[in-house]
Amino acid sequence: MGKINWSRVVLGGLLAGVVLNVVDWLLYGVWLKQDFASAMQALGKPGSMDNLIPWFVFLDFVYGIGLVWVYAAIRPRFNPGVSTAVIAGVAVWFFVALMHSLGEAPMALFPQRLYTLSTCVALIQMPVATVVGAYLYKEF
Repeated sequence: MGKINWSRVVLGGLLAGVVLNVVDWLLYGVWLKQDFASAMQALGKPGSMDNLIPWFVFLDFVYGIGLVWVYAAIRPRFNPGVSTAVIAGVAVWFFVALMHSLGEAPMALFPQRLYTLSTCVALIQMPVATVVGAYLYKEF
């Protein structure tokens, strides 16, 4: 097995991060913006979460690098290509998005609809971001 090409992981990860950020902006900044504002107000935290946007943007780039890293790590066993990138994206979705939602949802911090929508969108978002980022990944 070859070594991981870290410069390509970072490069592909940043591209995957762009995909994640665009989808998150559409989902949380446009489509569900009012729903989350209402949920935060119900929690006694009124006001805009706009001051957290730089943090969420940064995290999406870190997630993107993580997605491409998982792709690079499983590539020798599953062979390079789109199907392996989808497997990596779904695996990360399972352990990050789904498990987080399943762990947090019973606390009812947010309406169930928000957990369901964000988890379902992430099921598409993460594999697509991995496929896009993996396109730039090459072994040495």
